[in-house]
Amino acid sequence: MTEFPDEVTEAFKQVDIDLEALFSAGALGARMGIDVRYASPDRVVATMPVDGNTQPYGLLHGGASAVLAETLGSIGAMLHGGPEQIAVGVDLNVTHHRAVRSGSVTGEAAPVHRGRSTATYEIVIEDEQGRRVCTGRLTCMIRPA
Repeated sequence: MTEFPDEVTEAFKQVDIDLEALFSAGALGARMGIDVRYASPDRVVATMPVDGNTQPYGLLHGGASAVLAETLGSIGAMLHGGPEQIAVGVDLNVTHHRAVRSGSVTGEAAPVHRGRSTATYEIVIEDEQGRRVCTGRLTCMIRPA
């Protein structure tokens, strides 16, 4: 179950939106095993298993890291936009630093810019030893719902 700060919970209660459903990792994230642990406009954290998300060499697939990065940045942007707006990704960049063969990775998104019409998040993905595996950046458009 995802942990949300009280102010986020209260804002979304006012419009009768189920936070768990809205800010889950979605169907793709569920298929990849993404588990969102904490979500606020300032910080989003999730884990993802390496097993089942590998390429033919047995390494964590770069596309899986990209999905994790876009999921985390999108959740942060949606929370920044609030219950009356939606966030849609318009630019994703990921750089892969190190290979991972087993275990899980943890991603953490933090805002770089939060404006009225765009939000940009940096996402750092680390292995179980705390070594950086991937760095991502996602920019989302913030639009009325």
